[in-house]
Amino acid sequence: MDELLFIPVHTCAGGTLSLRTGRRSPDGERVGIAFTSEERLRSALGGGRPWIRLAGPALRSMLAPMGIAAVQMDPLFVGPKDPVPPAGPPRPPRPQAPAMAGRR
Repeated sequence: MDELLFIPVHTCAGGTLSLRTGRRSPDGERVGIAFTSEERLRSALGGGRPWIRLAGPALRSMLAPMGIAAVQMDPLFVGPKDPVPPAGPPRPPRPQAPAMAGRR
């Protein structure tokens, strides 16, 4: 019998659950995410995140239609889906023009 894993999920519209996936750097390949214990899941994702229990083969079967073949076991950190690149140096604030009162 396959060991049951802890699989992070998120709730979609209508209350359905969706598997949470990640990206491997630097090639950006999407991977499934699984944990061998609830403690490891909480350590990587923080508390209060929803999860389900699945056997490895069931997880791989659910990921296959999304084109995902690899599963990352016990990642130390799971960041945002798509990190936002820095915007560059901050712009100086624009001077505010006085507001003109309109006629009625």
